Amino acid sequence: MAGKFEIYTDDSGSLRFRLKASNGQVLIVGDAYDTRDQCLKGIETIRKLAPYAEVSDIAAAEA
Repeated sequence: MAGKFEIYTDDSGSLRFRLKASNGQVLIVGDAYDTRDQCLKGIETIRKLAPYAEVSDIAAAEA
């Protein structure tokens, strides 16, 4: 089973999304949005950019 995006209302009443792995673990939590359309656009941004996202290991530079 693939992961899934969930849209939910946070404690302040804003809409957010989270990406969950197939085991239920939360991988990403999105910013707060005022509208469902904005939230869906945030999800689409993650879908489009993630395959091309560069990994920058700043932890190694801090050591």
